Amino acid sequence: MDMGIKGRKAIVCAASKGLGKGCAMALAQEGVDLVINARTKSELEVTAEEIRKKTGVKVTAIATDVTSEAGRMQVLAACPEPDIVVNNAGGPPPGDFRDWSRDDWIKAIDANMLTPIEFIKATVDGMMKRGFGRIVNITSSSVKAPIDILGLSNGARSGLTGFVAGVARVTVKHGVTINALLPGQFATDRLHGTYRARAAKSGKSFEDEYKAGEAAHPAGRFGIPEEFGAACAFLCSVHAGYITGQNMLLDGGQYPGTY
Repeated sequence: MDMGIKGRKAIVCAASKGLGKGCAMALAQEGVDLVINARTKSELEVTAEEIRKKTGVKVTAIATDVTSEAGRMQVLAACPEPDIVVNNAGGPPPGDFRDWSRDDWIKAIDANMLTPIEFIKATVDGMMKRGFGRIVNITSSSVKAPIDILGLSNGARSGLTGFVAGVARVTVKHGVTINALLPGQFATDRLHGTYRARAAKSGKSFEDEYKAGEAAHPAGRFGIPEEFGAACAFLCSVHAGYITGQNMLLDGGQYPGTY
């Protein structure tokens, strides 16, 4: 299927690896020029060059912290009129809510709620004026099924979800959609870190813990960034103009509910 977005311009946040990279690569394969960002310059440059070689699109790499206003301005200066924005940020650490300070909450809200809102604020009016725009927020399956030890993520990402629910109904008649992708367990560095920690605690090998996790999953495996990226590319396509304000769960059937 031709996604109909060749020649468009996209900003993809936290794109040096994992799900952000999967989204960036999928958009590039559809002919979308990219501005990608991450904090670590060396990793970001390697990803940028890989995407250039595989797809031939223009890729501009901006190593910065987009939770700061200065960082966002750097990214927006490189792509002042994006057609597509993919908001993404690493999740806050797990823990017991009794141990979290106000600063912990503010940091989580800044990264996982306010930064995406600032990117929406900076780009949505231009998108509406031009008659086309796609904004995709990468959140978490914990928005659908909260995880007790991920309270910082549950709260911040749910706040973003509630905000988008209203705005997305206003922008769609101008050709601009805003949706979220809710990842479950995907084979990323973050998941590998989780299973290394489990292995260290249990005394088992990483391989044994990881295989047990896959075996316990309804799909018998974890997701891969490439299939997550494909879902993102579809939401950014011309075919998804009637989908807005939605939260697409990609978890291989792990959520047990009907709705």
